[in-house]
Amino acid sequence: MDFPLTQLSLYVMAISVGIFTVIAAITDYKARKIYNVLTVPFFVLGIIYQAVFNGWDGLMYGGLGFLAGFGSFFLIWIVGSGAAGDVKMMGALSIWLGFKATLAVMIVGTLFVLIGSFFILFWSVVTKGARKTKETYLATGKALKNKKKYKPETMEQKQKRGLMPFALPVVLATWSVTTWMLIKSVVLN
Repeated sequence: MDFPLTQLSLYVMAISVGIFTVIAAITDYKARKIYNVLTVPFFVLGIIYQAVFNGWDGLMYGGLGFLAGFGSFFLIWIVGSGAAGDVKMMGALSIWLGFKATLAVMIVGTLFVLIGSFFILFWSVVTKGARKTKETYLATGKALKNKKKYKPETMEQKQKRGLMPFALPVVLATWSVTTWMLIKSVVLN
């Protein structure tokens, strides 16, 4: 299902999503949290946006995007590899983006995570050494250093061990995808 957006609809979506992702990235960077006070209203505004600009078809397409974004990240959260704020952020974002753009953001975001993680680990090895990097970023690193039995880590320890806040790669991916959508719409019109 390819869903065409009007020029005005696309601009409203791109500006709204741009503002949302910047605020989410700042709060995720500073507090390692993405707050409900941000995600819930943006989700509701996404429903209103789809209804006003794109009607029932937009609501359906946004709903498919929500299922893809929220559903995928909910599964990641269930297995313990993500945070609840990340799930809510993707849910709120994907209702605006719709199905195809949500999939594109998830794919491009994954590439940004891989590239960013590589550079963070590389820089850590160069500046701190391989052993200190291992102690910092592996859950078993400190246990290996102290030759103690590994104890499961708390969520706070897991967050400290994280390489980067999740929202930053999503911001870069969202901006890349929406910029591509804007360029494509200008070229085709």
